[in-house]
Amino acid sequence: MFQHIAKSLEILIMSACIVFSGAVFGGAASIADGNGIVRVESAYPMAETIARLKADVAQKKLMFFTEIDQQKLAADAGIKLRPSTLLVFGNPALGSNFMSSNPVAGIDWPVRLLVIQDENGKVWAIYNDFDFIAHRHGITDRVKEFKMASEVIASITSTIK
Repeated sequence: MFQHIAKSLEILIMSACIVFSGAVFGGAASIADGNGIVRVESAYPMAETIARLKADVAQKKLMFFTEIDQQKLAADAGIKLRPSTLLVFGNPALGSNFMSSNPVAGIDWPVRLLVIQDENGKVWAIYNDFDFIAHRHGITDRVKEFKMASEVIASITSTIK
């Protein structure tokens, strides 16, 4: 019984921290359902949103790995999908810090930023909250690095507001 209460309290505190971090880094960002997903609404159409995000990643001299047009892949498989593009980028010197603390954290690196267009035509940039990632992997010895990663992704997504 005590373990169940402790786990519920831990989830509640983590959710509050995630919501707080979303409020600190941009106001328009929101955490969906307490699952660590941050959604930032874009003020621009899909192609311009992607171009702005990629330009800021390049300006910050981050390593850009790939752009995956998920809508095209779905179409090639005969499946209809709304616009959806995955951008993969990062800073190996920063991301490697998380993996050196817990190698399993490599599942969440490099950074993935999903750009989608919803059923109402709104464009969103979506990513995993870094505090949530730290909690997920039990990483407590990289606070400064996670803070930096949160600030960088908030800066990148601020280019589409």
